[in-house]
Amino acid sequence: MDIGGSKDTSERKFLLAEDLEVKEPFHLFDKWFKIVNNDPRTDKANAMCLSTVSKDGDPSARFVLMKGYSKEGFVFFTHYTSRKGQQMEESPKVALTFYWEYYSRSVRVEGTAEKLPFSAADSYFSTRPYESQIGSSASDQREDFLVKPSSIEFWQGQTDRLHDRIRFRKPKANEPDGYLTHQAEDGWIYERLSP
Repeated sequence: MDIGGSKDTSERKFLLAEDLEVKEPFHLFDKWFKIVNNDPRTDKANAMCLSTVSKDGDPSARFVLMKGYSKEGFVFFTHYTSRKGQQMEESPKVALTFYWEYYSRSVRVEGTAEKLPFSAADSYFSTRPYESQIGSSASDQREDFLVKPSSIEFWQGQTDRLHDRIRFRKPKANEPDGYLTHQAEDGWIYERLSP
């Protein structure tokens, strides 16, 4: 079935430029996430697609639930012996993608996954309802990872298809250049990308 002609007729009222009160990615992520998470029309605002790669270079993607975030990165729980756990052990480079349909917003994160202490998983496990603890124990879903980002891209869809995209990333040599890349806060630079 060819769906290339499908049109998005929803009205967009949000412009990314208006959200850059602080030039630092976690401030903007926090602002967007709180808006989406507090909207009853959104189910599981913390759902994110985790992409990993095997030692042979085979990609794999699946949805997991973000359990927390801070300026350190994004936390989720899985088991070290799961497929995704093994792939992160072999190659810690990962990508995360959030998509919030009602707001036509997406956030893409690229970075490195690292194991957190068992105490973090145990602390989270104790807060879960009893039924969830049973399910988690049965499927060995109790270990936790932190994704430390090197790049965070914010995408705001527009009805005219001229989507707004801004990427924060760690600088390379001779950056920022003040033309395409600009100084941000907390060791980040930012750049506006083509739609």
